[in-house]
Amino acid sequence: MTKKDFERFLLKIENLNKLVDLIKASPEKYELFIKCKSHQEVVDLASQWGFDIGKRWGES
Repeated sequence: MTKKDFERFLLKIENLNKLVDLIKASPEKYELFIKCKSHQEVVDLASQWGFDIGKRWGES
């Protein structure tokens, strides 16, 4: 893992933690989140809310 990949990994964890906090604080967002049927739907929904969680640490 390169330093850049590590930094991207940490940023993804930070985004995931913020996403979890948002979902916990909003019953409406929770309902939208649990209705997702695929990983891509989760990624797309999170993106609509301003979170970038789609790329794995080794991807460009």
